[in-house]
Amino acid sequence: MDYLKRVFKDTEEVNRRAILAAAEPRPGATLVDLGCGGGEFTERVAAAVGAGRVIGVELIEPLAAAAEARGIEVRRADLADPLPFDDASVDVVHSNQVIEHLPGTDQFMREIRRVLAPGGYAVVSTNNLASLHNIGSLVAGYQPTPCHVSDEQIGLGNPMNAYGGSPGAAGQMHLRVFTGRALADLAGLHGLRVDLQRTAGFYPLPPRAAELATRVAPRWGAFLVQRFVPA
Repeated sequence: MDYLKRVFKDTEEVNRRAILAAAEPRPGATLVDLGCGGGEFTERVAAAVGAGRVIGVELIEPLAAAAEARGIEVRRADLADPLPFDDASVDVVHSNQVIEHLPGTDQFMREIRRVLAPGGYAVVSTNNLASLHNIGSLVAGYQPTPCHVSDEQIGLGNPMNAYGGSPGAAGQMHLRVFTGRALADLAGLHGLRVDLQRTAGFYPLPPRAAELATRVAPRWGAFLVQRFVPA
């Protein structure tokens, strides 16, 4: 299990790098990070974009305070509610590993479209339900690892889950898990067009092997990375 945990953390970093590659430079842009956490990755996205103003949206107070300590402007808001921004006021929207936690995914995409300025774009990343490790889990009769069935404990239904038995927390559990097609279709339903789509990582393969695997079988990668523009 130590190997699986280590590779999973490596795969998360591979995903972050894929997001940075999808973040087109927009010098001076207003960047909004939906679910910014403590702001560490927000800073990396801001640097890739060349943002002039960086705003994070975060509900958990210790994380919001940590992001503010990094100099990020933070709006304390629940992403299940309308976003606290005017129409067409944001140049770049970023969200990593957030949409799967939300009950109102339609509103989330609708709000991204509403706040995007003309010529703006959004980069959204989430788990890939169609990843090979999820398909393999189903073939073995196990629960796909990102599909949580309990609000109290992670990993029920899959003895190969590296985080099996870990306690859950409010807002931590996954409510909806997407295939690439489903994420693109949801965005299209709410006025966003896919400008770029790829997968990142190939859990449980280490990064170098995973890079080759995602080239050969991109639909089976561990994480989805999609960039959207107003349709």
